[in-house]
Amino acid sequence: MKIANYELRIMKTFFYLCLSVFICGQFSFVSAQNSGTQQNVNGKAGTFAVTNARIITVSGATIENGTVVISNGKIAAVGANVSIPAGAERIDAKGLSVYPGMIDAGTNLGLAEIGQGVPGSVDIAETGDMNANAKAILGIHPHSAHVNVTRVNGITTVMSLPIGGIISGQSAVINLVGSTQAEMAVVPAFGLVINFPRITTFSGFNPLTGPQTIEFGEAVKQRDKRLEDLKKLFKDAENYARVRDAYAKDKSLPYPTADLKMEAMIPYARGEKPIVFRAERERDIRGVAKFISEMKVKGIIIGGQEAWKAADDLKKNNIAVIYTNIYNLPVQEDDAYDYLFSAPMKLSQTGVKFCISTGNDGAEVRDLPYHAGLASAYGLAKDEALKSVTLYPAQILGLSDKLGSIEVGKMANVVVADGDILEPRTNIKYLFVNGRLLPLTSRHTELYDSFKDRR
Repeated sequence: MKIANYELRIMKTFFYLCLSVFICGQFSFVSAQNSGTQQNVNGKAGTFAVTNARIITVSGATIENGTVVISNGKIAAVGANVSIPAGAERIDAKGLSVYPGMIDAGTNLGLAEIGQGVPGSVDIAETGDMNANAKAILGIHPHSAHVNVTRVNGITTVMSLPIGGIISGQSAVINLVGSTQAEMAVVPAFGLVINFPRITTFSGFNPLTGPQTIEFGEAVKQRDKRLEDLKKLFKDAENYARVRDAYAKDKSLPYPTADLKMEAMIPYARGEKPIVFRAERERDIRGVAKFISEMKVKGIIIGGQEAWKAADDLKKNNIAVIYTNIYNLPVQEDDAYDYLFSAPMKLSQTGVKFCISTGNDGAEVRDLPYHAGLASAYGLAKDEALKSVTLYPAQILGLSDKLGSIEVGKMANVVVADGDILEPRTNIKYLFVNGRLLPLTSRHTELYDSFKDRR
């Protein structure tokens, strides 16, 4: 009898435990649904007229009191005396300023949700060293909480890059609106991301003895070996392309064995599409320039701490820089505290093409305007700072005919703000991405609304 009662108590406990798990699951499901619904808000399309606004075109003169007409996803008209189409939704922007949407050209946004503790939400790298066929666009999560959090601060477009290995994969340029990866895509496969081989004396970490190092000479040999392997891979891709082209012309030749990695590398090895090289130190950046010259490929530097020191090589080889170090600390002990803050100013003085990026995985891409503002505080001209997050990244990404300024015919990525867009005190009042008027809601605004009245 005692045993029966004991078993009955166990069964009741198990039943209530299962019931509590089920109820919690339902709450989690509803919460996830609500969160997903909020993240999937794509605004409304239509014809809009933003009137009585100060229009900062970026590419031309500022219009102190004018109108921007948006229709069919494009900027249809801009000027002080613009005819407003019948039926257009009017937005009175008196006292407000119109800017082009900002562009962060060096992020992992959409590829990583929760970096610590939820590995399933992180898809920024593949295993192995050579992954040219890996495409970031296929890993983008359109309903990421980072999308709304970022765009409500005026950032409308990003380039999301994979990381890891020597060849990480192919980056994607996306607009921050859309329910699918295809809807978000501006350039689904923009550039091949390469972590350029560098000299490092660090060889690992032993929990008993601490960091493990190798001699500098050995580190140089290892770097040279990785660099030769990379060059060989590019030559193999060129040979693979020749074999494939020969077979296309003459079907009597042996059928070439398919190789997805080689196939993916062909447009980059032939110089048809750009390669994004991660490099920070002067010697590595000069190494990239030499590689680009020898292999006859197109290149962009991302990182670029000491890019201004290699300005001659960068200009000679038409290499632009996506600078990602505004929020970082100086690497060398004897570097000045503002060493990285002032680098954009030095790049600007040398005439190197550059833009400013957060280099962030998603959560803090929203800080892009403040990166540019900080660079402006440390010597970069104010108009250059604004261009560094609008027109210049568009030019570097080959999208200046579509993005980066307020011009007729360009994609209607438009931000209406109550002040200087690079100032933290400025508020975004209206936001258009791809011509859609979007609500200014995000996970942050939802949490604020939930807790603001609690005592």
